[in-house]
Amino acid sequence: MNEIELRKLRWRLVLGEGGADALGNSLDDLWKRREEALGFLYDREGGGRNVRTGPRSGGTEGSSLTVPDWINEIHELFPQATIERIEKDAIERYKIEEIVTNPDVLERVQPSETLLKAVLRTKHLMNQDVLKMARTLVSRVVQQLIEKLAREVRSPFQGSLDRRRRSFVKSAANFDAETTIRRNLKHYDRESKRLFIQTPYFFSRVRRQVDKWDIIILVDQSGSMLDSAIHSAVTAAIFWEIKSLRPHLVLFDTAVVDVTENCSDPVETLMKVQLGGGTDIGQAVAYAGQLVTAPRRTIVVLVTDFFEGGPEYRLINEVRKLVESGVTFLGLAALDSDARPNYDRDLAGRLVAQGAHVGAMTPGELAAWVAEKVAGR
Repeated sequence: MNEIELRKLRWRLVLGEGGADALGNSLDDLWKRREEALGFLYDREGGGRNVRTGPRSGGTEGSSLTVPDWINEIHELFPQATIERIEKDAIERYKIEEIVTNPDVLERVQPSETLLKAVLRTKHLMNQDVLKMARTLVSRVVQQLIEKLAREVRSPFQGSLDRRRRSFVKSAANFDAETTIRRNLKHYDRESKRLFIQTPYFFSRVRRQVDKWDIIILVDQSGSMLDSAIHSAVTAAIFWEIKSLRPHLVLFDTAVVDVTENCSDPVETLMKVQLGGGTDIGQAVAYAGQLVTAPRRTIVVLVTDFFEGGPEYRLINEVRKLVESGVTFLGLAALDSDARPNYDRDLAGRLVAQGAHVGAMTPGELAAWVAEKVAGR
């Protein structure tokens, strides 16, 4: 898209549908979403922003957006400076109180992940009474997520094979092939060259008492990573209850905040998330290096889109040092229920070249991956 076309599209957003005749009425899905998001707010008054001169779809028809949907839309569609102006207008000019000033409305709304994200994005605008109500709402949604994910995350850690004890539980997962062959050799038929198994043997699956593994979870606080931040906090809380793990939870943007002391309380963790701002991934990885005491029993999980605001060479060097020391390093471009990543593939690829693992996972897939690493050493 050239500069002239981009300017036309921007003026179309300023003018609204009134600019369609002069600037054209053809908008792709992204720009249509931007138009609807702006119309949800600025079409509330007759003259819009005194520049929207055409028909006002937002003022005459029911919008498909709700306030929580709208908050999430503007955070996905516009840069930070624009978001701040829109939010200021919403509160001061149009008195949209449903989320940030009215605890009665918050008390009535149905808890959902959409609403949770909207609260986290606007909590800096809330007064103390509304913030208290919002915390209760966050707690209800987080509890729903824990109930949904707990079994999936805990399952890989329920037990490991004890090769010293036999079991009467005949499960393919517990089948002891070596013992079965050795103890049934007397039934080998030389003529047909077949081994007949009369008595199969199985391992007993019990919990192993092993030294704890450190799992250091670094979470990018940028707005695009909000879904992953929510699921990281919940996953870390579930990991906290697993005896073989010692989780650390760290939030970062251009600063690093260690919230491990709140690891068992994802609500407190999420209320400390500060969305937006820059990103210094290398600094966060360097901090993780300071927490490592037993490299070969440490997993670092970096949850980020890999769009580095700091020096890329420093991030690459920090990852290489960790991997060379024996740390298992996993970069996750997404950690949520969908695991649909959007990330800097070039930088991620350079980290893979240093020995890192990179992908996108659901919390259950992450748990299975961690359990496999723990059991494999």
